[in-house]
Amino acid sequence: MTEPVAALVTGRSAARAHLQQLWSRGAAFLGCDVAIMGGAMSWVSERNLVAAISNAGGFGVIACGSMAPAMLDAEIAATQALTDRRFGVNLITMHPQLNDLIAVCLARGVTHIVLAGGIPPGAAVRAVKDGGARLICFAPALVLARRLARTGTDALVIEGSEAGGHIGPVSLTVLAQEILPHLRDIPIFVAGGLGRGDAILSFLEMGASGAQLGTRFAASAESVAHDNFKQAFIRANARDALPSRQLDDRFPVIPVRGLVNEGTKRFLSHQADVVARFQSGELSREAAQLSIEHFWAGALRRAVVEGDVETGSVMAGQSVGMVTTVQSVAEIMDELVGQAVAALEARGAALGAPQHLGHSFALPV
Repeated sequence: MTEPVAALVTGRSAARAHLQQLWSRGAAFLGCDVAIMGGAMSWVSERNLVAAISNAGGFGVIACGSMAPAMLDAEIAATQALTDRRFGVNLITMHPQLNDLIAVCLARGVTHIVLAGGIPPGAAVRAVKDGGARLICFAPALVLARRLARTGTDALVIEGSEAGGHIGPVSLTVLAQEILPHLRDIPIFVAGGLGRGDAILSFLEMGASGAQLGTRFAASAESVAHDNFKQAFIRANARDALPSRQLDDRFPVIPVRGLVNEGTKRFLSHQADVVARFQSGELSREAAQLSIEHFWAGALRRAVVEGDVETGSVMAGQSVGMVTTVQSVAEIMDELVGQAVAALEARGAALGAPQHLGHSFALPV
């Protein structure tokens, strides 16, 4: 082997080893090779996509959403038939049968349960922990992150407003600065607007244990989303994925990030009509609020399953601008890892690799 080739191989090997070291905590916690979780997306994160992510070395997560216990039981069983690797289940804390859903997960041997949509009830936390599963929760602020860590949460996801679907008000860039330096007790996974491996690398170096991605996987070959849905992602730019707007402070709208379409325009006119009917006395405040909240009922299914990307809800994160083609999950995972490794290699070369690169990236004995 010639000296330049040997140096290249040494640098690449060292970079991969260092990347593995950076997310080793997250990978060990999840029980996978690559500390990348699949975001739980209703109608999208089902058996096929979840199994594909886990089979590719990541960690797939089933989106339970509004499923009844029997339906979730069947989905878990179907996923287990497609992969012998670990995967998790995301449950919404407001689900009226939350305890029954947890029992289904535990009975099926699910190792990791994600509780999303609010502060998890104490009974749910105890049920997960007593059942032997690991608990993952979302933290939108440092004070809540510390509280969740104290009350038994095993790992956290901090998701920035760049994400698709229901979002909080703070970007991942700010959340990471607020939380990562101050909470080291448990693994923390970053999420929101992530589409490249070198970006993931930067958060790992800040102290994150891994990352969660949704948008790129939603447009993958294994995703069951309608082709119209995937093509809308491919056509879109980051600026096309905007949060839903609230027209009147008296009628709160939970912001949802998705691609702007005819549906989002109609939502604004619908709010204006409802407010006018409320002011005229035709609708009570409660009826007006319900009318606004029900506007999007079934809209996500219309987009994902039926392919109605004009009036349906095309939820997407701002990383949608990095979706340029339909790729397999394995290709996406390889690309993300390759980008992180390339960034480390470039840095090593700038610092005088291979000697410096190999030395600084050596794994502890």
